[in-house]
Amino acid sequence: MTTSSETLEGMQALEYTPRRERGLVRDALRRLWGNRGAKVGLAIVLFFVIVGYVIAPLFFPYNPRTDRDLSGRLSPPTREHPFGTDELGRDILTRIAHGTRISFTVGLFAVLFASTVGTVLGLTSGYVGGSVETVVMRSMDVVLAFPALLLAIAIVAMRGPGLNNTMFALGITYIPIYARLARSSVMGIKELDYITAATAVGVPSRRILVRHVLPNSLSPLIVQFTLMIATAIIETAALGFLGLGAQPPSPEWGAMLSNGYKFLTVGAWWALMFPGLAIIFVVIGFNLVGDGLRDALDPRLRRVGG
Repeated sequence: MTTSSETLEGMQALEYTPRRERGLVRDALRRLWGNRGAKVGLAIVLFFVIVGYVIAPLFFPYNPRTDRDLSGRLSPPTREHPFGTDELGRDILTRIAHGTRISFTVGLFAVLFASTVGTVLGLTSGYVGGSVETVVMRSMDVVLAFPALLLAIAIVAMRGPGLNNTMFALGITYIPIYARLARSSVMGIKELDYITAATAVGVPSRRILVRHVLPNSLSPLIVQFTLMIATAIIETAALGFLGLGAQPPSPEWGAMLSNGYKFLTVGAWWALMFPGLAIIFVVIGFNLVGDGLRDALDPRLRRVGG
């Protein structure tokens, strides 16, 4: 008859050793770095991060909010203003560079909030099951019944326009995505032998979730986190375009688009094109990084035997 101590020894043998974990991480990083698309995407994201957080505050000569020159309004691109000026004579390049921080901040914190809350709900409901799972998942279905952008618009309209409310609204709309993804991962993991053995010897459920279930559920959650930042940036721009995001004179890309398209009829194409290109390149960058992470973390691509 197998004793409890023998069962515990078997469980310990099933756990990943630190060396094996480091080997898997190194292998994933190696495959990520070998993905040309991922490197291009990472270079794009890092470029915008450096421009927005390092170069813009230190080296750009204009203030994106207050430096106005009505005599030079809607000036085309020149050496002094490489991206031209807007309807108030503000330098568009400076506003795009400073707007990077707004878009990245909203995207990061909205997705971070959604992934934290959604992962906790998904892990708990999937592992506990029963009425807890039913209540949580049906609540997520109710949220998913509404188009994400329309739900975000409704939340912002109720709470009032502004950057903080935009982050909160987007975070709420993204929670069901992570809850369902985490639950689907748990449903397969909790049936594995080492989870059954841990439960049989009385390991607390919280420890099983934190030590065994969560680490084995991280791969799809990390990939989704990266891809959702791109989605959050697009929807932040959409809310800004509608006047529900960051308020003037904040240099938010969506608000710049909303102002810029009005002047296409007078030939001021630069007021619309450059903020739009900034959104396109950032979204492409995050999508390429997300695709590379998906391939790097796919267990089917891991080399057997290190």
